[in-house]
Amino acid sequence: MNACEIIDRINEFVGKGGSWLTLFLILLVSGDVLSRYLFQKTSVAVQELEWHIFALVFLLAAGYTLKNNAHVRVDFFYQRLGKRGKAFIDLVGCILFLIPGCILVMKSSLPFVESSWAFQEGSPDPGGLPARYILKAAIPVGFFLVFLQGLALLARSALTFFAPEDPARKND
Repeated sequence: MNACEIIDRINEFVGKGGSWLTLFLILLVSGDVLSRYLFQKTSVAVQELEWHIFALVFLLAAGYTLKNNAHVRVDFFYQRLGKRGKAFIDLVGCILFLIPGCILVMKSSLPFVESSWAFQEGSPDPGGLPARYILKAAIPVGFFLVFLQGLALLARSALTFFAPEDPARKND
């Protein structure tokens, strides 16, 4: 098993966990809505838990989304390119944007996360959730997962782009 496959497995595992979190979020929001409209009861902790879970799904499943090429693309040229053209765009995009962007977010979020852990930050709202520092720690973790998947994409794109050209497959 090579490094790209290991990275894929990590993000696949985390992404599948995110799908279970999404199911839990749907059930939680549905219960909250029912409680609010049927019984006129709501909870600050439940509302915070909803956005905490949403944030975890968004942050931790981003690498999985990249692995499955499921990010939104608004690119009229990319879709018309062959395999090598797409590999070139992905290669340049990883080198210039994806990997440096992930490093920037990880590096700049660490002091923010360290401060939150040092103070054992919780919700400022009465009845809110404790341990907000755990949620904040998901920021560099999520971007690290995207970073890893970006390295795998970079390696695969380089292999595709720099592979010797097969005369039988001239249009790729």
